[in-house]
Amino acid sequence: MLYNNFKDKKISALAFGTMRLPVDASGAIDEKRTFEMVDYAISSGVNYFDTAYPYHGGMSEVVVGKALARYPREKFYLATKYPGHQISDSYDPADIFEKQMEKCGVDYFDFYLLHNVYENSVNVYTDPKWKIIDYFLEQKREGRIRHLGFSTHGALEVIKRFLEHCNNVYSDGIMEFCQIQLNYLDWTLQSAKSKYDFLTESKIPVFVMEPIRGGRLAKLDEITEAEMRRLRPDESTAAWALRWLQGLSGVVTVLSGMSSLEQMTDNVKTFETYKPLLKCENKIVKEAVERMNDSVPCTSCRYCTAGCPQNLDIPMLLSVYNEMKFSPSVNASMRIEALDANKRPSSCIKCGKCVKVCPQKIHIPTALSELDEALVKMPKWADVSRERAEAAKKIKL
Repeated sequence: MLYNNFKDKKISALAFGTMRLPVDASGAIDEKRTFEMVDYAISSGVNYFDTAYPYHGGMSEVVVGKALARYPREKFYLATKYPGHQISDSYDPADIFEKQMEKCGVDYFDFYLLHNVYENSVNVYTDPKWKIIDYFLEQKREGRIRHLGFSTHGALEVIKRFLEHCNNVYSDGIMEFCQIQLNYLDWTLQSAKSKYDFLTESKIPVFVMEPIRGGRLAKLDEITEAEMRRLRPDESTAAWALRWLQGLSGVVTVLSGMSSLEQMTDNVKTFETYKPLLKCENKIVKEAVERMNDSVPCTSCRYCTAGCPQNLDIPMLLSVYNEMKFSPSVNASMRIEALDANKRPSSCIKCGKCVKVCPQKIHIPTALSELDEALVKMPKWADVSRERAEAAKKIKL
């Protein structure tokens, strides 16, 4: 297993993300198979395990805690997250944190994250009324948290705003690491490159989530896969996504949400050696992205925004449109829900002024209308948050 340095620790380059654990016919976590995966991971040198308060209806923390309890505490690093991204009438970090300690069966967390600092939750995390950051800094001083960081699906501007708040109100470096969605598709589709560049330039260690895009990068078109097999006959399509990440400096660990022992075995094999993609191989990946990416070619020149009578942030809306077009997700729709009602795609009056000035000839009103239709079909984040809160109440330890 390859390892990377993080302060005084050596972190396995592959981490076990536990958002997609194997389940039985009822949808409950299959503990036997999960334990087998944890055992294989640890025997193979994986030492970083990532969970979160809402994963698997709140049961991921419980099952992962039970699986790891069979090993000496110094054998693994455990990470979990505070769900400040969920919509609620109030936020009580102390109550959640104590429940997490009990659920996981530990007396400290090696890594603790503020879960998904995005366009809406950034206001929750920075609101002095809730004292969220203050509380977790206190837990760190008491040794119950060893390293504090955050995850994000938000735009680069949100990341900058959040870190600026942390540095101004507290001190530089209190957020020790940042976990972002990073893979060769989202390098451009979700502007992951700009986030990665900013974090590495700011000397903030990067932890990667969704390296295989929830499995979407594990199977590609026939042309691409034939080329991949020709150049690397002993490696899977998923391995190419992980090898692409090996070419990026500043990445501490790659969290893969594995749901079977077969996936675990393949990923472990990939991280036994350092073999980043070569220039010719990166060309194959780039061409694969072009084939799968049926997006509008917005370059964020912002010519369209100058004359928009509704003052819509059209480039941002088009970036969400591209994301929803490729793979509809709550993470994408959450960004729109965070906007004022008069700044959402439904506010477009179809005047066409934006079309006349767009260098890429994008028919923006049509794209915004399609985005609005797609959003109607998505579950509302407030409803998802309520369901998660109810599921958490039903957990019995």
